[in-house]
Amino acid sequence: MATVNGDSAGSGASSGMVVSFGEMLIDFVPTVAGVSLAEAPGFLKAPGGAPANVAIAVARLGGHCAFVGKLGDDEFGRMLVAILRENGVDYSGVTLDSGARTALAFVTLRADGEREFMFYRNPSADMLLTEAELNLDLIRKAAVFHYGSISLITEPCRSAHLKAMEVAKQAGALLSYDPNLRLPLWPSAREAREKILSIWDQADIIKVSDVELEFLTGEDSVEDEVAMKLWRPNLTLLLVTLGEKGCKYYTKDFHGSVESFFVKQVDTTGAGDAFVGALLGKIIKDRSALQDEEKLKELLLFANACGAITTTKKGAIPALPNLAEVLQLIELGLEQS
Repeated sequence: MATVNGDSAGSGASSGMVVSFGEMLIDFVPTVAGVSLAEAPGFLKAPGGAPANVAIAVARLGGHCAFVGKLGDDEFGRMLVAILRENGVDYSGVTLDSGARTALAFVTLRADGEREFMFYRNPSADMLLTEAELNLDLIRKAAVFHYGSISLITEPCRSAHLKAMEVAKQAGALLSYDPNLRLPLWPSAREAREKILSIWDQADIIKVSDVELEFLTGEDSVEDEVAMKLWRPNLTLLLVTLGEKGCKYYTKDFHGSVESFFVKQVDTTGAGDAFVGALLGKIIKDRSALQDEEKLKELLLFANACGAITTTKKGAIPALPNLAEVLQLIELGLEQS
């Protein structure tokens, strides 16, 4: 095993650091839109993995971020480390494994609008991260510690995930959870639901998509009473993203919705991660937005713009916007409204 030597970005309390934990991989996206994986004539290589996407989304918007995870000590793994470095993400929490490959995923948006996934992970390096390999000093610097659910599927990564959450919480970080449901990776839908919900009560901020809301509640609806089935007393903010329709937000004191922006969609991969990265980067700068509805709505408009821009290009990380792109879309949207 090898730990990558990356620059540390200072303490979370002082620098407002988001530490994102989990998988980073290579997405292969069809060269043409609206086809199944089997029909695709070719594929475009695109770096991805939800937690890594979030880290780079934060950094690309000017925030401080670190990524913690494990990659294969192979060409793809070293390429992904270079991408973290090029985007200004602290990668001192990344470990390379010479005995396992970097994960691969083939993903397409079919003509019927449904995304189709095929994963190569048996096992991939990210699944083999152990507690002993965690950079606990880096995790303790987090002002926000962000994670998904894919790292809960198998050991030893599940135990490493739980340990990292515990250390971050003890150090005073806000815990941010995006389940990022990928059913093909789970042994069964039942186990996916149980394990995703097993850590629900520990998060401060949770973001789910409309599809995940329906899956976790068993309800074919995104109405407020359904969303509130996922509310817990520990939560500060619950978000439900609705794709091109924007998002809904729920706090202890208020709830509502924020519309998104009309764009020409090419590939929705990474849109939710761009939304989360924008959200966390803003919250770190001004936590009062969690108690101020007008501030929160302004923050979510910004996050919606980030998600919308990401759908206009292929792949996740290549499509994540910079600040100038986001401000331009918001200005255009306000002019048209």
